[in-house]
Parts: sequence; structure tokens; C-alpha cells
Amino acid sequence: MILGKVIGNVVSTIKLPIYQGYKILIVQPVNDKEEPQGESLLALDTVQAGVGDTVLVIDEGNSSRLIMNNSTAPVRTMIVGIVDAIE
Repeated sequence: MILGKVIGNVVSTIKLPIYQGYKILIVQPVNDKEEPQGESLLALDTVQAGVGDTVLVIDEGNSSRLIMNNSTAPVRTMIVGIVDAIE
């Protein structure tokens, strides 16, 4: 899992049917002090996250496909949690 901060939205009116119902968000990986780490990435949102939220991200295709219940879905990265606190 990756800790990240949502920094933007992607608007796509034409997309594969498998992506219908999911927001696509831009996520900046961060460390435990919420400092940027590495390059930003695109992730399908499964938890209704928004810009400014600190989130948990999985970046592994098989896990993402299990969540979508579709073994052939072309997806790798998904937001799976909104972080309440980092201690």
C-alpha cells in the first residue's frame, strides 16, 4: 500500500465501460509526515475521496482487479481508504 494525497481530478467523458461509476483522481505519494515522495499517479477511487484527502492506495493489478471483481479489468491503481490520522 501507498500513502498519498489527492491533488486533482481527471475528467473523462469517454472511457471504457469498466470504469463507469469510478472517479479518476491524481494522487501524490507522501511519507508519514505527508511530504511528497516520487511521481504522482492516477488512481480509481472506490471510497469517495476528494482533493486534499490523505488516502491509502494499492498499486498492484491483481488486488485492484479483485476489488472490481473482474479478472481482466485493465486497472492497476485504486484508492481503497481515506486516512483519518497518522500517528
